[in-house]
Amino acid sequence: MSGFIYTPPAGDPVILHEDHELVFVDKPSGLLSVPGKGEHMADCMIARLRAVFPEILLVHRLDLDTSGVMVFARTPHAQRHLGLQFEKRQTRKIYVARVAGQVAGREGRVDLPLIVDWPNRPRQMVCHETGRPAQTDWALIRQDADESRLRLMPVTGRSHQLRVHMLAIGHPILGDPLYATGAALAHPRLMLHAQSLRLRHPDGGKGLTISAPVPF
Repeated sequence: MSGFIYTPPAGDPVILHEDHELVFVDKPSGLLSVPGKGEHMADCMIARLRAVFPEILLVHRLDLDTSGVMVFARTPHAQRHLGLQFEKRQTRKIYVARVAGQVAGREGRVDLPLIVDWPNRPRQMVCHETGRPAQTDWALIRQDADESRLRLMPVTGRSHQLRVHMLAIGHPILGDPLYATGAALAHPRLMLHAQSLRLRHPDGGKGLTISAPVPF
């Protein structure tokens, strides 16, 4: 990503749901979840939210280029409760992606271990010797001659997991600045969106699913 200049989109946070414990937002593509290194990368989702909810606490992150549903905690109790749900894989995330080419079949699972590609950070790569286990379930929504629209359900939560898994099976996500090349790169943004997030509410444990419309 040499030559990268951080130019986050303007606008107030889009609040999808808020209550006494939680705030769900629709993060735009191009906005960091948390501050980067240096003042020029201070603008981010959590900073914008703190202008409205000073008590806000981080629970998880989305990549800079990924859009969609994020949840933040408003109390330390909620942060601990949600943190455990993510750690124990008790949440359910559904993403929508546009990928290059025609994917064979209607559904499947990618089971390939991942590790950071140190000379090319922040890129990740498949490594069967030292990689950490990673699984992604996928289902075909529709396709045409050049691309497929998929529903992606990560079982694990490794860095760049969906992006590397799609690349590994020969169908990079369109517009991916790190992993796509040629025609697949020639799109205005990464075509990956966190469409919905299901979790148990920290106050009482009731199931809660929040969704954000797919912008592409």
